[in-house]
Amino acid sequence: MSVFLNMDNVSRLFGPNLSTGEKIAAKLGGNVETRAVRAVSGVSLTVRRGETLGLVGESGCGKSTLGRLIAGILPPTSGSILLDGAPVMVDGRKVTTRVQTVFQDPFASLDPRMKVGDTVSEGPIAHGLITKSDAQGYVANWFERVGLDPVWVDRYPHQFSGGQRQRVAIARALAMQPDVLICDEPVASLDVSIQAQIINLFLELTRDLDLTCVFISHDLSVIQHVSDRVAVMYLGRIVELGPVDQVFAASAHPYTAALFGSVPKLVLDADELVHFDTIEGEVPSPLSPPPGCYYNPRCPRATDICTTTQPETQKVSELRAVACHHFKAVLADKDPDLTMSGP
Repeated sequence: MSVFLNMDNVSRLFGPNLSTGEKIAAKLGGNVETRAVRAVSGVSLTVRRGETLGLVGESGCGKSTLGRLIAGILPPTSGSILLDGAPVMVDGRKVTTRVQTVFQDPFASLDPRMKVGDTVSEGPIAHGLITKSDAQGYVANWFERVGLDPVWVDRYPHQFSGGQRQRVAIARALAMQPDVLICDEPVASLDVSIQAQIINLFLELTRDLDLTCVFISHDLSVIQHVSDRVAVMYLGRIVELGPVDQVFAASAHPYTAALFGSVPKLVLDADELVHFDTIEGEVPSPLSPPPGCYYNPRCPRATDICTTTQPETQKVSELRAVACHHFKAVLADKDPDLTMSGP
């Protein structure tokens, strides 16, 4: 499969939103925070047509910001994002409908004053995909595709359960006939039993509609289930990338290993039934990240080079890459044979 979605050295900074008084105080030497938050820092990724890329990391690592950059909701501060060779945004404005997003909270993303049928048809009508006369049948078709009864098109969002609202949100995104779907924690706010239904719906739709998908989640089991490849983010950077089965079998970055170790495990023959290893230390502030590797204050393998030199992304194998000075030692702990294909 050829590269379909390409992100080249993408960064996003959020400057301080200062009031007039704060601006004056800053000029007079007052104690006012004027530093920018680097939410995404130099991310380069490619996604092949029809592939599902999982994006994982702790809260605040930049996953959702990167998803919004790909979707054209936010413009990048630097770098480029191309879909099938064409830019997603031009001069700060989204210029394509081929990328759509399903957000985490469907109750917040749906207009409570609009009937759900009108919500689903609004975009396609505005962009000339359908006419108003075709809207009723068009919406009914998408309602059936996502498992909703078409007779519900005249209801309002508050008349649905959480899972049904998320199905409406999915129908709204798919009604725009996208090629790429950005799923930003789409099951995080749902009950566990409903999560499984929505995940299976995603798998069915991406297969039947040949969708390319970026699936953002902090739930590792969900990512493992839905993704072809996984990218691990830490403090705005991609620290590890590779096929999901290989990364889960033997992580090459200490942070990835720590994420997997943080998942609670049931141990029946131990005194404590639930066992997990938490990641030590606090996440550094994106206002002032540490020098060198951003993970070095929390990394048990950190050495002097980690505190002074930012690691470059290196190939572990043809399909895997990692940004770590000591990735060979990490892999050797898992299985010495895994380092044989490394550089």
